Amino acid sequence: MNKIKILILILVSCLTFGCGSDGGNKKEEVVYVYSWGDYLDPETLKIFEKETGIHVILDEFDTNESMYPRVAEGAVHYDVLCPSDYMIQKLISNDLIQPLDLTKLPNAKKYIGEEFFKQSETFDPGNKYSVPYCWGTVGIIYDKTKVTEPVDSWNILWNEKYAGQILMQDSARDALMIPLKLMGRSLNETDETYLQKAKEMLVKQKPLVQAYIVDEVKDKLINSEAAMGVVFSGEALIILEENPNMAFAVPKEGTNFWIDGWVITKDSNNVDNAHKFIDFMCRPDIAVMNFDYLGYSTPNIGVKDLEENEAYKNSPIAFPSPEIYNGQETYKYLGNKMDEYYNSLWMSVKVDK
Repeated sequence: MNKIKILILILVSCLTFGCGSDGGNKKEEVVYVYSWGDYLDPETLKIFEKETGIHVILDEFDTNESMYPRVAEGAVHYDVLCPSDYMIQKLISNDLIQPLDLTKLPNAKKYIGEEFFKQSETFDPGNKYSVPYCWGTVGIIYDKTKVTEPVDSWNILWNEKYAGQILMQDSARDALMIPLKLMGRSLNETDETYLQKAKEMLVKQKPLVQAYIVDEVKDKLINSEAAMGVVFSGEALIILEENPNMAFAVPKEGTNFWIDGWVITKDSNNVDNAHKFIDFMCRPDIAVMNFDYLGYSTPNIGVKDLEENEAYKNSPIAFPSPEIYNGQETYKYLGNKMDEYYNSLWMSVKVDK
């Protein structure tokens, strides 16, 4: 009986703690990533897992504003995030991300262009917290068979001729930026007088708008379901490839030069793996895969030499001349109170009868 009891105890111990040379206690290597929807080529994640043995658990968000509270509440302990410029600044201000260890990011130091690190200084002084991943501008894409006059100003979005044929971004900052630029104001405006005027302009425009959307804008324009839409330049590249009737313009009044970057959360449980993931994404062979998948411009200086798609390689949207983005503004974090004010203005536009 004693022998049987001993065998039972051994069996229970093996089931509970594992048996074998490693004790069965080897922890699975993981990295929790929270990024924009459809923002990574799935093949790159497979390559990363195969090369490193680190399992990627990916969650996706559709706006910076929907991402922030989930991170702030800490309901899920993410390791790596991919927010936009002003949101990176907000995360820094609220102590939600940690400084990067640049010694663990050799590819970032070697392949991310200096001008993009310089631009990132506007929201991440000293480039302590973020590594640029994608960048672009916001402009108007339009159907040349439906729009015959020149598209060089944001004013065309108020042209009654295109009632029901205009698509707008469902985003407070991107929407309010347009009337602010038409008034000659900064897209980081904090004067409530001008912000109220911007809201009123959007309310006046509302009867002309077919929809306020985000991800659906690509499909609608590819299928010629609208005459024009406000889009990010990366979306424009994909739309133009699918629908040759389309053209893209950056309005003369100015626009947003945005940068999305990789950051590591303050409460990350897998800091080394997070650095490995970010540095892996900075490798030119991986960056070109993501560029081809997304269509968004890349700050990686090694991509153009590896790009095999001639249409992308020679595209003035994907690889524009510097005057396209020189002098353009980047969104800044304006404080929680002003954030709430922008969002309240945008909500009042959408619910206005």
